[in-house]
Amino acid sequence: MSPIDIDPVLAERMALAIRDGFEDYHARFAAITARAQGRFERRQWEAAQRDAVERIGLYDQCIAACMHDLRRLAGEAVGERACWLQVHARYSVLLRGLIDAELYKTFYNTLARRLFGTRGVDVQVEFLAFDVEPSDAITHPVARHAYAVSATRPADALMRVLGDYRFDIPYAHQLRCAAAIAVRLQDDLAHWGAHAVRGIELLDTVFYRERRAYLVGRVFGEHRFSPCVIVLVNDGQGLRADAVLTRRRDVAHLFGVSRSYFQANLATVGDAVVFLRSLLPGKPVDEIYTVLGRAKQGKTERYRAFFGHFLEHPQEQLVHAEGTPGMVMAVFTLPSYPLVFKLIRDRFAWPKAMSRQQVEDKYALVFNLDRVGRLLDAQPYRHLRFPATRFAPALLQELLQHCAQGVRLDGEEVEIALCYVQRRFRPLNLYLREQGPEGIRAAVLDYAQAITDMARNNIFPGDMLPKNFGVSRHGRAVFYDYDELCLVTECVFRDWPAPRNADEALADEPWFHVGPRDVFPERFGPFMGLPAAELAAVREHFGHLFQPAWWRALQDQLTAGAPPDTPPYSREHRLA
Repeated sequence: MSPIDIDPVLAERMALAIRDGFEDYHARFAAITARAQGRFERRQWEAAQRDAVERIGLYDQCIAACMHDLRRLAGEAVGERACWLQVHARYSVLLRGLIDAELYKTFYNTLARRLFGTRGVDVQVEFLAFDVEPSDAITHPVARHAYAVSATRPADALMRVLGDYRFDIPYAHQLRCAAAIAVRLQDDLAHWGAHAVRGIELLDTVFYRERRAYLVGRVFGEHRFSPCVIVLVNDGQGLRADAVLTRRRDVAHLFGVSRSYFQANLATVGDAVVFLRSLLPGKPVDEIYTVLGRAKQGKTERYRAFFGHFLEHPQEQLVHAEGTPGMVMAVFTLPSYPLVFKLIRDRFAWPKAMSRQQVEDKYALVFNLDRVGRLLDAQPYRHLRFPATRFAPALLQELLQHCAQGVRLDGEEVEIALCYVQRRFRPLNLYLREQGPEGIRAAVLDYAQAITDMARNNIFPGDMLPKNFGVSRHGRAVFYDYDELCLVTECVFRDWPAPRNADEALADEPWFHVGPRDVFPERFGPFMGLPAAELAAVREHFGHLFQPAWWRALQDQLTAGAPPDTPPYSREHRLA
């Protein structure tokens, strides 16, 4: 078959095969997600985490299966661009009117890019538009429950809320939960005036993550509305309402880029994204798709939004990101856009002793971990292309000299073989220089809390220096440099031996054998790189971090499959 002699019937069959391939992925994704309720009811936390990892790997499995089907169906024609131009046209027709058409398009794009080894964007073969945000066209209302709230008996409405979401385990005390929720809503929204809460609207779908179930929606007053998330826990004694979140910043954190993905069994996704954006208007659409578990669509939307902005600001250059230059990663950014691009260097400065593949493995590990609000999602992008003129000269020189294994100049464009894209946060070491005493103390204590939260979820950061942490716009510390990250259960936490004589006491180096996985918590102080006053505050409030016995006891819990619980909200949000 010649490149110009394309059978239209074959193109139609290929388009149908791609559509069926996506729908197979969607069905298998839903089947894994549907397990979440049973995991929650039976308190199967480890199994729930395995499900989360399985679901992350599902996309590539289904792409490979669909590619195999296309090769078997089309033979040599599968590699003909002229054939794919016809497939593109027929596939477009199949998607008309679908709420989740963008997800279908991304699946198609992935197949096309892998088949042709696309570098940059092939606008003839792929679906991509920078001038429109596709979710803006979705007007279909997502399925939801609505409740009127009485001024005199608000708990009655909350009893109906809890009764409408069916679980195979009962509430320990449903009326008490309903009353506690009603009181919290009235207290949180008292500034709305008398009879503050007039109505509640919640998505039909229950959201699950880690050890909690979430009823997600909004609460209405007479003239305004606010997000409303009711958090349920299963403590072994029955269901219990644990917290209520009504502030946008708290709900935004729940759906944040440092959180693992929700298990939410949505029949369609685009309409849910539109609803969630009404609750969180400041949150980019790519982050909403991603936190719903649609990471590939999140990458597509992030690419679309960034390059749309990039093209609208043709005079702005890509520059080095602020902060201490990394020994493993070169990092650049577009100052007007809140993303950073991280490239692995060709050689790592001493004392870093690892390979490029080991760095890639660390980032893959983070992708599958429970990030507990303390590790930034890092999305890998391959074969990105930028105009060479858009790089600041010093940045371009560094990338070509020190990241040559993954960067090349191709005519007037720079091609980057692999980079990790993260949300840009203010580096903690710079943030501390800009704050007054109260701000410094709050940031340092949250930094120590971040290390604790990660540890309780089997994550050891390795390099604790503040330059490896960032601060969100809400003042929350997150870790974003993963080249030395490992599991707590992989470490050997040792007591620092007492010197036996004066020579040992004065030695600059350890006088005893130190294994490659040995960690000495008593010596963490210098590795935190904090001024004396701030380090003293950390020792006062987080003394356990410096105690080898605490780490060993935590290892025992983790090995036994009983990690401590880490709620994604502060104590003030918990119900009495």
